[in-house]
Amino acid sequence: MKRRDSIRAILVGTVASSVLVDACKSADEKANTTPEKTAGASTIDRTKEEAEIEAKLMAETFFSKHEMATITVLADLIIPKDEVSGSASEAGVPDFIEFIVKDMPHHKIPMRGGLRWLDLESSKRFEKAFVDCDSKQQIAIVDDIAYPEKAKPEMKQGVAFFNLMRNLTATGFYTSEIGVKDIGYEGNRPNQWNGVPDDVLKQYNMAYTEKDLKDCISFNTKA
Repeated sequence: MKRRDSIRAILVGTVASSVLVDACKSADEKANTTPEKTAGASTIDRTKEEAEIEAKLMAETFFSKHEMATITVLADLIIPKDEVSGSASEAGVPDFIEFIVKDMPHHKIPMRGGLRWLDLESSKRFEKAFVDCDSKQQIAIVDDIAYPEKAKPEMKQGVAFFNLMRNLTATGFYTSEIGVKDIGYEGNRPNQWNGVPDDVLKQYNMAYTEKDLKDCISFNTKA
C-alpha cells in the first residue's frame, strides 16, 4: 500500500490540525499544578462540562489489550514510519481511536466486530491471530480488504472494517503534531510583501512612484 501520498490527498484541506493551547492560568494556579495533575490532561481550552465529559471518557477503557495491540499493528501498516516522520502509533493513533469509539459509541460494534473478523480470517488462513502473523501474512489479508472495488464479495465485512479503520487512523495521524509536520503545515505566519512584480506593472502600464518606493522601503526596514 502507498502510505501517505493517497491519504494526504484525501485529508489535506479537510482535517483541521490539532492546536495545543496553554490555558491562561494565574501564577498561583501554575504553582499548584503538579506533573501528576497534568499528566494526560488536555491542553485545549474546555468548558467545565466538556472537561468533565472528557475526563469521564479518559477514565473508561473499551478495547482489550489484545484489541489495542491489533489496532496498533494495523494502524502502522496503514501509516508506517518513513524518512519523513513517525508511524501512526508514534503519533498516538491507537489512543485516539480508543477515545473516539468512547466518544462516538456508534463506532464500537463496527470496530470490535471488525477486529474479531480480522482474527478469524487470520486464524483461518494462518492458524494464528493477526498480531502473531509476520508482516507478509498481515499484508496478504490487508490487501484483500483495502481496495473495495477489487475485493471479493465474501470480504465485505472486512472491507467495511478496514475503511473505518483507515479513516480513523488517517484522522488521528493528521491531527497530531507528527502528522501536521508530515504535510508541512506551518499555520499563519507573518510575511513580507515586496510589491507587485515589475512584469505585472508593465503589463498594465503602471509603475510605483518615488514616494511609494520610499514608503515601502521604510515599511520593510521597520518590519
